[in-house]
Amino acid sequence: MTTLAAIPVKGRAPRTGYDRAEFGQAWADVDRNGCDTRNDILRRDLRQLVLKAGTRGCLVLRGTLHDPYTGTTIRFVRGQSTSTAVQIDHVVALSDAWQKGAQKWTSQQRTAFANDPLNLLAVDGPSNQRKSDGDAATWLPPRKATRCSYVARQVAVKRRYGLWVTSAERAAILRVLDSCPTQGLPSGGVVRLGGGTVEAVAPAPTRSTAPKPSVAPPAASATDPRFGTCREANAAGYGPYRRGVDPEYDWYQDRDHDGLVCER
Repeated sequence: MTTLAAIPVKGRAPRTGYDRAEFGQAWADVDRNGCDTRNDILRRDLRQLVLKAGTRGCLVLRGTLHDPYTGTTIRFVRGQSTSTAVQIDHVVALSDAWQKGAQKWTSQQRTAFANDPLNLLAVDGPSNQRKSDGDAATWLPPRKATRCSYVARQVAVKRRYGLWVTSAERAAILRVLDSCPTQGLPSGGVVRLGGGTVEAVAPAPTRSTAPKPSVAPPAASATDPRFGTCREANAAGYGPYRRGVDPEYDWYQDRDHDGLVCER
């Protein structure tokens, strides 16, 4: 492949100084479409989408993933204990990029890299965990039919961002591409909002008209009550909370880094 031949071959630099925070806020809205990157990729890669009402076609509640790494079909359901079944993989891992050129980039360049749809795929969560920060020399998708497109995507990403490969990595990529000499390179693209069914919202219950009190009631709190866990908040009828919108978001742990906590 001509593109692979143009990528420099060097040794792996030390991992010293690497931290996920070096690549900016997780799933930042870098394309300014009003939606975080994680939900952008879920909408692009999942089928039978159900979107949350009131999010302008952004937030994915449910969907079906035909996983490229394992060949299995995975039902995605947003929730504290279920969202991790489908994860967003950096095809060129952030740590791998750090050790092969990214540590010299500006923070803006690293944020752009971490949120580039070209380098992102919705995949089986356990497979993504097993891959960790491996390159082609240490990890390939278990589904062999995916390997050609997988390494081609790595080549496209590394070429776009000026990253290098190690000699072992280059050899591994060539072994895969030998079986598919006509494999092309992906080009990324824009991820648009919408594309699924918006979940119906139940009408608000009718309230009886109460007489005006003679004394003004105390001012309402600016925030909801604070609970020890999202489970307790949900049980009391509170949540969800969105990053950058609801101050309550900072009280709870965003385990799937989707910008939303205490989903119900």
